[in-house]
Amino acid sequence: MNAPPRRPDRQRNRKGALNRPGQSGYADASRLEAEQHPGLPARIAAAAILNDIVGKSHSLEECFSPGAIPARLGGLDARDVALARSIVTVALRRLGTIRAALGELLDKALPRQVSYLEWTLIAAAAQILFLDVPDHAAVDLAVRATRLETKSAPFAGVVNGVLRNLARGRDQILAKSDPLEDDTPPWLAARWRKIYGEELARAIASANRDEPTLDVTVKSDPALWAERLGGVVLPTGSVRLTTHAAITELPGYADGEWWVQDAAAALPARLLGASPGMRIADFCAAPGGKAAQLAAAGATVTAIDRSAERLKRLAANFARLNLHADIMVADIAGLKAPPFDAVLLDAPCLATGTIRRHPDIAWIKKATDVATLAAVQSRMLDKAVELVKPGGVIVYCTCSLEPEEGELQISALLRRNPDVLRSPILPGEVGEVAGVINQNGELRTLPSHLPADDPRLSGLDGFFAARLMRRG
Repeated sequence: MNAPPRRPDRQRNRKGALNRPGQSGYADASRLEAEQHPGLPARIAAAAILNDIVGKSHSLEECFSPGAIPARLGGLDARDVALARSIVTVALRRLGTIRAALGELLDKALPRQVSYLEWTLIAAAAQILFLDVPDHAAVDLAVRATRLETKSAPFAGVVNGVLRNLARGRDQILAKSDPLEDDTPPWLAARWRKIYGEELARAIASANRDEPTLDVTVKSDPALWAERLGGVVLPTGSVRLTTHAAITELPGYADGEWWVQDAAAALPARLLGASPGMRIADFCAAPGGKAAQLAAAGATVTAIDRSAERLKRLAANFARLNLHADIMVADIAGLKAPPFDAVLLDAPCLATGTIRRHPDIAWIKKATDVATLAAVQSRMLDKAVELVKPGGVIVYCTCSLEPEEGELQISALLRRNPDVLRSPILPGEVGEVAGVINQNGELRTLPSHLPADDPRLSGLDGFFAARLMRRG
């Protein structure tokens, strides 16, 4: 169990009771109980955040940002914040399995007035089934959290019984859990079956259950940095690590020798063939991994993004890496600039290729988002063609598994604009990884690619990339 959290800052509610920031309904006795039971505030925060994500479509990153609204982490120390995030992440990754198991153990549905109790149960179930937390601790703290709210307090006995039965049936629950049927939303499972077939759809869903890999892109000498960081060099040239140490404490971080970037995400920038003096625009550039690749190759980079806040992160990364880019806050749709030698467009998308890394995506996105985003991507592609010089190169990419945001997007562009040609990608350009180049010379990586015996060394983010050329 965790060390006791620091005493939280307190504020008065209208009735004079003391409340923890980000929580409501806590009388003095309830607050005191939370402070006296290490780990309880973290569990309360995790349940609230799960409700914010799945019930209200807030993103995982948004909920754990310093300025999150609603704030759920007030008064928690770093260890409890990390615990809350672990609970939330694994609960999202295995949400279907957890809900199915709890549904079988509950005699009847929870009343609407205590619907929030579902998230207390889900947070506790995630610990019992998937985290290294003693069963008795997970059960006890869930019961205590239930008793803190007047409406849910009468259900403390139900929570206790359901969670104890869950712990007893853990092996059977996990044995029958199916990655595609249980832990993939039905609309997404149906899409993947239609697009990729049963076997590949199941492989994608299975890969999404694993802890995400930690890849870094190095400025030079991947073999040297793999040795220093205790990692391996992938066929793509990225270095994959197995450490759980803090990123900022690893060798070479402070010196700007490398940056964190999934191996698949590192491939599109390489397809531009960046060289010294080459003028390249990076649309939607933040947080800056691809722009850093281009700058490290000597290109003159214009990093463009509509989010000033996200560009602040890019600027900080470039300062650490001792790299330069012209940073521009702008909406691509209205951008006017002299033609560039090349344009890299990493377009906003459904991001279904990154569910392993961002499990909230599976539960906050919906099928109708595909068409909306595809329309945005189409307009941005047209703008990229407009802003590249004749004979110039465009690389379009998305971290989506949906063909409307990849293959079909490129086919539609070529039909409406005869001045654009494909420039096929060759296998050697992406490290000879099997099965990632389609018949049109486009890149398509899947979470199930690059298998390894150790899940921490296997898989790629799902990415699509196409290289295009504007006729001279």
